[in-house]
Formats: sequence, structure tokens, C-alpha cells
Amino acid sequence: MQTPVIMTQSSNIKSEDEDIIHLPFIKIKPLSFNEALLNHHYDWIIFSSKNAVKYFRDYFQQLNVDYVAAIGEKTKDYCNQVGISVDFFPKNFSQEGFIDEFKVNQGDRIIIPSSAAARPFLQKELQEKNAEVVKIDLYEPEAYTENILQAISLLKRNLANGIAFASSSAADNFFKEAENLNLDSNYNYYAIGRPTFEKIEEYGYTAKIAEEQTIDGLLKIIKESRNRK
Repeated sequence: MQTPVIMTQSSNIKSEDEDIIHLPFIKIKPLSFNEALLNHHYDWIIFSSKNAVKYFRDYFQQLNVDYVAAIGEKTKDYCNQVGISVDFFPKNFSQEGFIDEFKVNQGDRIIIPSSAAARPFLQKELQEKNAEVVKIDLYEPEAYTENILQAISLLKRNLANGIAFASSSAADNFFKEAENLNLDSNYNYYAIGRPTFEKIEEYGYTAKIAEEQTIDGLLKIIKESRNRK
């Protein structure tokens, strides 16, 4: 059996092909926001993550909104699970792919409930297309330090030989903690998408990047990487 890979996403998964250790590197802290923003009419609401749906679902019925968009298959599936119908779902699961496929009318009012640490890309691009965008900082990620230190210990004891990062925040938290711990540079790192890959590179490491920005995409690149050896 091959040495396990550490997976950092918040939800547990199983794989028939890979031995996985599940250690989330992020804890979610809900934030308060100006609920008066819910009193306006919006043409679109965009959910960019499952957590956005999870922490906004109790407010959704208060919202006067015409259409719902979701980025990522897990996000769409969770919307359906909690009774929120999705009207637009891009083939490409990244924010860049969403912008390429999403049609905006001038003056569209769009609300985006998301992480306080979310990239400004989506909001900026929509505003450049003359949409009126309201972003709600719904929650913020915090480092799950205990799990990060456990992951470092597993790597150093050769009980794991790589980490699959499910977000750029997870990568940022890990490498900040590992900076002064003389971590070997020969471990295998995997990134769920381009922003996560670029965050890993900021710390002087490299990673293999999933073609599809999903957990299944991560598992696929892990399997392909190991099969080449």
C-alpha cells in the first residue's frame, strides 16, 4: 500500500484508489453583516462555494432574487439538497470559467455571499461588465493549527508523503506554520486550482494542479502522479 496523502477539504471523502488522511486546515467563523442588504431586489445571487450556501441558506427565503448561479458541482449539488434551484452552472468550475460563460446585462444587480477571504476577481469582473455587485462577507477562514501541526508531524515521520490542498487559504495556513520548521522540499503537493497553485508557489514550492477544480479532480491528479512513478 502506498503512503497516504493528506486531504485538507472540510468534508470527509473516501477513495478506492488512494489511502487518504483527512485533516481540514481551515475552521469557519461566521460573521455578522448588514441584513438590510437583504431588503433589495437582485437579479442574481452567485454561490461560489458549498460554505456560502451553508451559511446563507437561512437568509435565502428573505431575499427577493430572480436567479441563482452556482460555481462548482459540489456547490450546485448542495443548493439542490437544501431546496435552492440553480439556474446557471458553468461547465468550467473556476471563477474564470464562470466569467467566460456567464451573461451579464448592464445594470444587473448581483449579490455574492462568500468568504471574507475570497478573491476579488469575481466581483471586479462583474463590475467591469457594468453589473451592480453587492458582496457579503458571510464568514472567514481560520487556521486549524492543531491539524496543520499534525500534518507536519505525519510528513516528517514518513506516515504521509504529500498534501492535496483544497483551497488557497489551506495552503497559506500550512506554509505559514511550516516556514520555520525545516520542512523537507521533496514532499508531493497537489492544488485544486490555479489560485491554490499560485499560493503554493509564493512559498517557493511547486505542485501538481488538477485539471478539473473539484475534489475528484484532485484525486485524479494524485492517482496519475503516482502511476507515473
